[in-house]
Amino acid sequence: MTKLAGSVVLVTGANGGLGTEFVRQAVARGAQRVYATARKPRTWDDDRVVPLALDVTEPESVAAAAATAGDTTIVINNAGVGARGSLLATPLEQVRAIYETNVFGPLAVAQAFAPALVKNGGGALVDIHSALSWLSTTGAYPSTKAALWSVTNTLRLELAAQGTQVVGAHLGYTDTPLTAGLDVDKEDPRDIVAAIYDGLEAGDYEVLADDTSRWVKQNLSQPLTALYPQLADET
Repeated sequence: MTKLAGSVVLVTGANGGLGTEFVRQAVARGAQRVYATARKPRTWDDDRVVPLALDVTEPESVAAAAATAGDTTIVINNAGVGARGSLLATPLEQVRAIYETNVFGPLAVAQAFAPALVKNGGGALVDIHSALSWLSTTGAYPSTKAALWSVTNTLRLELAAQGTQVVGAHLGYTDTPLTAGLDVDKEDPRDIVAAIYDGLEAGDYEVLADDTSRWVKQNLSQPLTALYPQLADET
């Protein structure tokens, strides 16, 4: 298990709704320093929060962040982009760009910070997935989260030898700018982040942060029509 008290946390995508909560709650739980990273980092009103430029799709940016934040003990891989529209109708270059941010970006961060984590005692890597890792809708987004889930499972095995706790966090729709245009019930980011940090500190490998993610996982062993009732309508 990994404790936040006295830790040094790096949060990717720190300017967003979930990212802001990851920063705020890390400080509240006693982190001694939080690197709040974004393509264009903003200022914070707490000396413990260090703004740091990081574009997870740019190798030079990832390397520079790893060199600057070499004292990191917990990495929160939170940066991501949404995508709407039909997967069939989306140009492949746009699909690739979404994968660059949502899949290859977190992997690049994990590769860059793994040496720092082992140097600093093992620490933890937290990857932010989605209930859509297991339940597809239209567009490219769900498949990127499914890919990241698989990447996280591999990283968990490979990083175990160096004592790094790898946590995969799943959640449903949450009230953040990413979901602002969706007319659906949404979770409070404060509750989601609290559940993820509770799981991290409890030593969990996986956090199902809300009822939506728990329901989806419970139904994975059922016939496909349990998750996709529209298929039953076609028979």
